[in-house]
Amino acid sequence: MTRLDLATLRAILEGRATVKLTSTDTDRLDASAASVARVLATGNAVYGVNTGFGLLASTRIADDKLGQLQRNLVLSHCCGVGAPLPDAVVRLVIALKIISLSRGHSGVRRVVVDALQTLLDTQAWPVIPSQGSVGASGDLAPLAHLSAALIGEGHIRLKGEELDARAALKRIGLEPLVLGPKEGLALLNGTQVSTALALDALFRAEDVFNAALFAGALSIDALKGSDAPFDPRIHAARGHKGQCDVASTILLMLQGSAIRESHVDCDRVQDPYSLRCQPQVMGACLDVLRQAATTLVIEANAATDNPLVFAEDDAVLSGGNFHAEPVAFAADMISIAICEIASISERRLAILVDPKMSGLPAFLVEDSGLNSGFMIAQVTAAALVSENKTLAHPASVDSLPTSANQEDHVSMATFAARKAGDIARNAANVIGIELMAAAQGIDFHAPMKTSPPLAAVHATLRQKVRFLDGDRMMAGDIAAAAALVEQGAFGRLLSVNPEG
Repeated sequence: MTRLDLATLRAILEGRATVKLTSTDTDRLDASAASVARVLATGNAVYGVNTGFGLLASTRIADDKLGQLQRNLVLSHCCGVGAPLPDAVVRLVIALKIISLSRGHSGVRRVVVDALQTLLDTQAWPVIPSQGSVGASGDLAPLAHLSAALIGEGHIRLKGEELDARAALKRIGLEPLVLGPKEGLALLNGTQVSTALALDALFRAEDVFNAALFAGALSIDALKGSDAPFDPRIHAARGHKGQCDVASTILLMLQGSAIRESHVDCDRVQDPYSLRCQPQVMGACLDVLRQAATTLVIEANAATDNPLVFAEDDAVLSGGNFHAEPVAFAADMISIAICEIASISERRLAILVDPKMSGLPAFLVEDSGLNSGFMIAQVTAAALVSENKTLAHPASVDSLPTSANQEDHVSMATFAARKAGDIARNAANVIGIELMAAAQGIDFHAPMKTSPPLAAVHATLRQKVRFLDGDRMMAGDIAAAAALVEQGAFGRLLSVNPEG
């Protein structure tokens, strides 16, 4: 299995790709498992292989109890709570665990990875509670629920039906796995859940970011803003790549607008920051998302359990690759970036609904007073932005000791990643509302037309959300617009992938 790139990881999450072992992978697995067997034969104490765990690492376990030790480990760690992880995230978790184990540093037999592969291939998704991990020693509780399904405990979803794990395994042609030395520990240790959640948030952020570029450009035209702030000379003078990318993209989107041509000689000197500073704000967000992407691609391809096996000299080394601090930082970076994307969007929306600043009908509706128009849609956006500000507080700066102070510093990466996804969902609604408002503003300039690229955005939105000619229930419109954002319906102008 070669190193997976960001595009492939996204395709796996969305069910458009999978992972498959190569002969090189199976050779590494076999060598690693053989190394564990040789180490056991020496009679030496090896953490997690023939000892207890955490504070009990000094407790030696008899050879005839090693299988029971691994089973007990899995069952004792099944302490997750909260709503189950979505199937798409579970799919990516399984794929990431296969990738990690296939690196050949985990000491598991090929049969373990084959069982995970069968879950993936048959779309059999273990029911994994979303809460209960502190991100070190890896995602213990959620990965325990994944592992429990392999040994016939817990529950599995098959085609939307939740079954007892043993019954589900039988249906897909698997016998419950009997774990060998170290195998339970290898399955439980690792950052696969936090990494999968962070990748899910990153991909959501990418869709929100691109929709926000369209929304921002559409708002500029609806508000008869200037395109001068997007002159490439301004941004080259500063030099940030994301800023330059955003400026050139917005400038391109505004080209060919009859609305822009109608006020090219106006006497307005400067637009509000939420219009003219989009390259500086959105570009900084793009740079942050690209840095997070770099971290998460490395993590997705890493061996992150403990101890690690190095078959070339039968070394079994205890370390800390399970500590998810890189993932926690990446997830918090994603959260902060999405929070800012939604924040500046709401400020543009506030201008659009204010007749003193916009020159458009109050709250973007005729007969305002009789009609409230977009008044409460902007309130909804403000509520979501405020919520996001609280959610964006970094989880990575917190730590609570666990396991009787053996695990005395943890990352909180799983919560960091989970809330990043929540922030992205909120932001999709905010951007959806701005798109609706900006499209409404464009319509008030008829018969003048916007640019061809923005006309295409307008047309896509109008397929789902009609012009607001009077008050109606807008919740369905907002949901439809947010769905377009989340589906990437407006296209991908700029990628968060620094390699692509």
